[in-house]
Amino acid sequence: MSVHFDERSGVIPCKTPWGLWYQTMEDVYIEVNVLPGTSAKEIKCNLGSKQISLSVKGQEMFKGKLFGSTIEDEATWTLEDKKLIRISLMKTSREAGNCWTSLLEGEYCADPLVQEQMQKKLTLERFQRENPGFDFSGADISGNYAGGGPDFSNLGK
Repeated sequence: MSVHFDERSGVIPCKTPWGLWYQTMEDVYIEVNVLPGTSAKEIKCNLGSKQISLSVKGQEMFKGKLFGSTIEDEATWTLEDKKLIRISLMKTSREAGNCWTSLLEGEYCADPLVQEQMQKKLTLERFQRENPGFDFSGADISGNYAGGGPDFSNLGK
């Protein structure tokens, strides 16, 4: 469901010196641009539940403590076309309120506008899951969407 929603609504990227990162309710994705012709043997990528490091051809791209925790066994990385590294991390807390403000603690932070757009997108993704018959991919939201938006679970009870 999440992938389909993202395909229709697009992603909100947070640009970095080495590429970008973005998130959904369930996952964090990292895209790292490398020199064309890079081989997988030249990449050292360590993916832990709370730590991450990436070096290419002996040069450290990034290293540190992740903003949030992830499921270590679900983390993957791939090298595409010998010029792009894609890293996929599954969040342990997969709720709209778990919007990462940075990739690493204190590093690669989303500016306030990007952070607001990320939170809006996660809130709309939550609404899509709660209301599968409706299409929220092109919707806009205003008001209280921080922390995943309003809680409608008690309505009608």
